[in-house]
Amino acid sequence: MSDGDALCGHVWRALGKAAAIAGRPADLYRPRRGAKPLGLENRVLRLHALFKRPVLRAVRPGGYGKGLWEGTFDARYTRPGDYLVEAGGATWFIAEQLPMQQPLCIRTIRSVSFDRQRVAESPGATGYGGIAAGGAPPLLVDWPAAIAAADGNGETELTEIAVTPQTVWSVLLPPIAWLALRPGDVMRDENGEAGVVEAAESTSLGWRLGVRRAAS
Repeated sequence: MSDGDALCGHVWRALGKAAAIAGRPADLYRPRRGAKPLGLENRVLRLHALFKRPVLRAVRPGGYGKGLWEGTFDARYTRPGDYLVEAGGATWFIAEQLPMQQPLCIRTIRSVSFDRQRVAESPGATGYGGIAAGGAPPLLVDWPAAIAAADGNGETELTEIAVTPQTVWSVLLPPIAWLALRPGDVMRDENGEAGVVEAAESTSLGWRLGVRRAAS
């Protein structure tokens, strides 16, 4: 272990001690497949955690804005992409975890699932193949996510209401490469609202999707 790794471990251990005093118990989940990331098989351990708005952050990554929080917990046991669920039910994912810094986290208010449309294997009467919904296993099931909307100042505010009235949603998911979402995927939330992914970007803080609400 290098001196830098040892120092980083000391810093994160100190964060854990602070969280034990001022934080709340939280279960740590590490998703390993697309279905139900908060399933018991993905639970790793329980630790104390505290979340607060950053005091000062000169540059906020585009599209995240006010959605970012700083997490205080022992980050020796965590990594980007993990979920933390507090005893009261508040749920967060770790977006970024840099050495000797408090991890950046995003609170998730909603739950979303994704399906991929399948391409018909044989051409139709016109000689062209088609797109058919369903017929393939879902990509993701019941993933806690943040749904955001840009305000007039270009900041990002998370939606905490049951229904999202915007036509286009900005959906934030953890930084897990194997999620592999792409335009054309169909999203549904816990209320049955549906939309189609128009843009999918894998950023250093996670997946950022542009999802157009489906016409009712």
